Amino acid sequence: MSKQNVPLNRRRFLQRAAQAGALLALPQVIPDTALGKSGRVAPSERIVLGGIGIGNRGRYDLGCFLHDPEVQFVAVCDVRAERRKSVKEMVDTRYGNQDCATYIDMHELLARSDIDAVLIATGPNWHGTASMLAAQAGKDVYCEKPCTRSIAQSLKLAEVFRRTGRVFQAGTQRRSLPNFAYAVQLARSGKLGKLHTLHAHPMGLKTVTSGWLPEEPLPPRDEVDWDRYLGPAAWRPYNRQLLNAFHFEKGGGMVGGFGGGGCLEWGSHCVDLCQWANDADATAPVEYEPTGNQLHARYANGVKLVLRNDGWLPLGSCPVRFEGETGWVETGDDAEFGASSPALLAGRGVKIPGYPADLHIRDFLDCVKTRARTRADADIACYAHIACHAANIALFLGRKVVYDPQKHEFPGDEEANRLRSEALREPWRV
Repeated sequence: MSKQNVPLNRRRFLQRAAQAGALLALPQVIPDTALGKSGRVAPSERIVLGGIGIGNRGRYDLGCFLHDPEVQFVAVCDVRAERRKSVKEMVDTRYGNQDCATYIDMHELLARSDIDAVLIATGPNWHGTASMLAAQAGKDVYCEKPCTRSIAQSLKLAEVFRRTGRVFQAGTQRRSLPNFAYAVQLARSGKLGKLHTLHAHPMGLKTVTSGWLPEEPLPPRDEVDWDRYLGPAAWRPYNRQLLNAFHFEKGGGMVGGFGGGGCLEWGSHCVDLCQWANDADATAPVEYEPTGNQLHARYANGVKLVLRNDGWLPLGSCPVRFEGETGWVETGDDAEFGASSPALLAGRGVKIPGYPADLHIRDFLDCVKTRARTRADADIACYAHIACHAANIALFLGRKVVYDPQKHEFPGDEEANRLRSEALREPWRV
């Protein structure tokens, strides 16, 4: 384990000088950059950021944060030495110093009083638990998706962030992209007529229990802390393939694995957009039924949600389609549209293809400063994830299930109710 010294920025300089009772006498020279001159944001006004579990996707997110002058990244925690080293080099190169601290234990990073917020991009087995630990430590959180492992954890995540008053942003960045926002606006404004069907592309409609790979020699703890890597997930012997957080997603995944699997991995994006279009951010569908190679769900207001992997227009990955009584619209990651009438697309605005996170991260940073709700806060993420978890339960059981989004149970269905939660390994329970 290694920790670098916390840099002496303007805020810490003033604190130390005041404590020494010699603020006016000290001959310190504060550089222009520390005072916010030369076009830079003063350190005292920057959002001090730490990172937990920064792999491939996390490095992309971190790059977005590092290019924002209002952010100062100061520390990374990862159970893998190669990633701690890689992120430190990335950050130190950006700032031209050697100040980025490294940790194996996230509790040490979270204990730092100078850190305002954290980027969490671990494997999905850690997302919910790490987010709640961060909130309880007084940190705001930007967390990659899927954010939770079960219906019960989704509810707990929302409760913790409401109770602590911390800012949360799920990494469902398509909420901040113009083409998806425009399609949602068409659905919510009535320009498609009365909404009746939503279509989402989950990329997976298969659920299986997690596997068990042959045991391999355990590496030194400072190279890979296997116990911390597993975290809340059920114990299993070390196998290097399991260091790929998405290993089980290829097989579907249900409970006990490392990945979201089934509807959850991509559903946390596209089902989330359907929730938004249906003005259903505070609820979830009440019925879920596997039908052939699709899953059909229904909201209490009668709107139908169809999860399917084929039959889409060639508009890129993560497509959604919204249908009303007088029109329809479809869009995807290419930022192009299909629509029942060209007139519907007259005001679609700027085109941003791909699925960049810059706008979503900007929304998070603005909310850290203003304490406003983000576009994908813990309550919104809670219900979008519940919809995906419930769909996975229906797929796993191979039959229709009925869900009560007020009581958060499957009425009279003991088999489905047992799948609302899972045992989390001690001591990583929140």
